[in-house]
Amino acid sequence: MANPVFSNSPVFGEDKRRAGSTVYAESAATQSTVDAATLDQMYAAPTATTRETGRLTYDDVVIKTGGLLALLVVTGAATWAIEPRLWIAGAVVGLVLGLVNAFKREPNPLLITLYTVAQGVFLGGISAFYEAAYDGIVGQAVLGTLSVAAVSLVAFRSGKVRVTPKFTRWLLVAMGGYLVFSLLNVVLMLFGVGGGQFGPLRSGGLGIVVGLIAVGLAAASFIVDFDAIKRAVEGGAPRKMAWAAAFGLLVTLVWLYLEILRLLAIFRD
Repeated sequence: MANPVFSNSPVFGEDKRRAGSTVYAESAATQSTVDAATLDQMYAAPTATTRETGRLTYDDVVIKTGGLLALLVVTGAATWAIEPRLWIAGAVVGLVLGLVNAFKREPNPLLITLYTVAQGVFLGGISAFYEAAYDGIVGQAVLGTLSVAAVSLVAFRSGKVRVTPKFTRWLLVAMGGYLVFSLLNVVLMLFGVGGGQFGPLRSGGLGIVVGLIAVGLAAASFIVDFDAIKRAVEGGAPRKMAWAAAFGLLVTLVWLYLEILRLLAIFRD
């Protein structure tokens, strides 16, 4: 699930011309003369950029997300090549760090980086096992993940899909139901009820339907993430919130990849 926490700062885009005139008035009280050229220069000066004011920008989000993705891929490739069986440790550590990061009010770059490494170990190891069982499936899953993420972004940018309170409530309820369904499937697997590689509720025709629903939920989660980032940028959130935005996008991306990987495996079976 995507990280829902984005703190908004004071309104973005403060009128710097007014600030400039205030500074000029204060300096005029202490200086005897200010020529017209200096006055024109003060008013003609460019407004401070978001980077100069320490506010969040889309570039910040893109850079942080790209950096974490690169780290994820490198870690995953190394795990795949060296020791795929480490995926279990990566899954446990990634789950713990994911929960810790999700409930922190302020993003912690170190914890988010460690989470990315753990997820890289998890994805690298489990992808190696999938690839051994289903030749070419990892490349298909990566392509499918990027395609769904791109379509979600295009749908959001087009304005045809609007994030309303009703849409958000629907998504939360649907994701809650999916979580309960998944936990039930795990419990049935532990007690040996039913069969199937992915549990009795995630195999065969039912598994395909559930997988398609999960992919749809992940796509909707992407749209909510994009809307949260947009509101944070427009609201003048601190630049450090780029870490929270990147973390949220990474969580959704990992979830989507796993769902598509599992869905493709069911189709192969």
